[in-house]
Amino acid sequence: MKKISAYLPMLDWIRTYNRHQLGNDSLASLIVMVMLIPQSLAYALLAGLPPEMGLYASILPLIVYAIFGSSRTLSVGPVAIISLMTAAAVGKLALEGSADYMMAAITLAFVTGLMLLIFGILKLGFLANFLSHPVISGFITASAVIIALSQLPNLLGISARGHNLLEIVPALFNSLTAANSELNIISVMIGLGTLVYLVWARVGLVGLMRKLGTSAETAIICSRLSPILAVIVTTALAFWFDLGAAGLALVGHVPSGLPDFSLPRFSLDLWQSLLGSAALIATIAFVESVSVAQGLAAKRRQRIDPDQELIALGTANMSSAFSGGFPVAGGFSRSVVNFDAGAATPAAGVYAAILIGVATFLFLPALAYLPKATLAATIIVAVWSLIDVPILKKAWRFSAADFMAVSVTIVLTLFFGVETGVAAGLIVSVLMHLYKTSKPHVAIVGQVPGSEQFRNIDRHMVETHAHILSIRIDESLYFANTRYLEDLIYKLIAEQHELKHVILMCNAVNDIDLSALESLEAINERLREVDIKLHFSEIKGPVMDRLQNSNFLLKLTGQVYLSQYLAVKNLSAPQQ
Repeated sequence: MKKISAYLPMLDWIRTYNRHQLGNDSLASLIVMVMLIPQSLAYALLAGLPPEMGLYASILPLIVYAIFGSSRTLSVGPVAIISLMTAAAVGKLALEGSADYMMAAITLAFVTGLMLLIFGILKLGFLANFLSHPVISGFITASAVIIALSQLPNLLGISARGHNLLEIVPALFNSLTAANSELNIISVMIGLGTLVYLVWARVGLVGLMRKLGTSAETAIICSRLSPILAVIVTTALAFWFDLGAAGLALVGHVPSGLPDFSLPRFSLDLWQSLLGSAALIATIAFVESVSVAQGLAAKRRQRIDPDQELIALGTANMSSAFSGGFPVAGGFSRSVVNFDAGAATPAAGVYAAILIGVATFLFLPALAYLPKATLAATIIVAVWSLIDVPILKKAWRFSAADFMAVSVTIVLTLFFGVETGVAAGLIVSVLMHLYKTSKPHVAIVGQVPGSEQFRNIDRHMVETHAHILSIRIDESLYFANTRYLEDLIYKLIAEQHELKHVILMCNAVNDIDLSALESLEAINERLREVDIKLHFSEIKGPVMDRLQNSNFLLKLTGQVYLSQYLAVKNLSAPQQ
């Protein structure tokens, strides 16, 4: 029976928790809290939700993840891509700002969490492998562009909405060129000023602090916390000079205190409407979170359990729904800051949640004067680093198929929205995999003189025998590629009239499915009819076990050899 700590990773680290870890976690939690508050507010607005819902989505999920998560440093909460996907999913169902809109977002978090939880229980974490990294990069790049453009209205103080380029760009153009344009100079000054400061803080501040003698780690953390200074300064300016009266869009009243317990809406129609979006959000949330968690864990020679991460993210999203939040995931920037700040255990997330809870009582009323232009600039700078333009050049130079996959994902995301983009990315990834493996690399091999090694006859000077055809298969055999192998073998035997033996070298074959087995049976029978024997060499243990469970080896005209060298040595002897 599996140990209970495997399902509750918290039991592993809490047993040895000490004062030193407490100090590290406390410092990290303070830094993450300072960073998380402006991010949470900004991402809630990005999702089209009241800003306090961003804070609600940052409290209970952090605590729940600390219990079930296998990563020591992942920080769970609202993230840009998931917030954009939430807006796209919920925007189709209800009017932004309405009670139905908020309830739909809460229900979306619950459905997303439930799907992740079920996937984790069924150990389906491997399914994320079907979304290739180039496709993920393409999707995130296009989404970041959409997010940045969608924040320009708040930055400029105008009204323009949309979920893709076909909607956003015309809306921006019409709003800016209208006779009664709402362009607000104060909003532009606040927004651009914040934007310039945040960009400088990411580069110039680090250099400045290094010159002043601070450590590289401290300088980087201060740079990443720069948005909180922007929030404080612009909020103070808006309050002192009453900029709201001059047309500057402000966040407005934010309810103080902890969220009330909430329940998702258990409506069959609503769930059916959200199911597809929830599946896409769950996929992206899992892939993004696991990528961050694995990268950070590797730096400390730790490991994470992808299936346990599904359970942790599932319960975190469900807890977000119960506390009035929306879908969450592991955030890259927050997790890196948490790591760099020295977080030793997930307890840092619990402390951060407690601090955010305290902040909801003490500081939320002041956020009424926070300019939306400040949050827009914060979002733009945060997502700018996600834009990976070099991926197109890299994919073009490396693989035409990968370039096509990236390009399709980017174009569809930009012009038709994030849901279409990620769905297309999933489909393209699977199709690309099927296409690549449907024509496996197969090489005719010969013996390297004076050795027991066998190499491709087109790449090396090797020895071959007229009556022996040695074929190395560099791919697992399954339903999509067995027809290709059959056709190739039949073509080769038709060209070599002295042929008596065909050896399939299987050192790279990790699996053979039933369709492949039937193809091998057909090949064996076809070769028997023309008096050619079929042999195998270097079959891996699990593949051999599977073949022995069938009657194929009993009907095999040739033999199975431990090595290719033994096969050729035996079959090239005079008696053969």
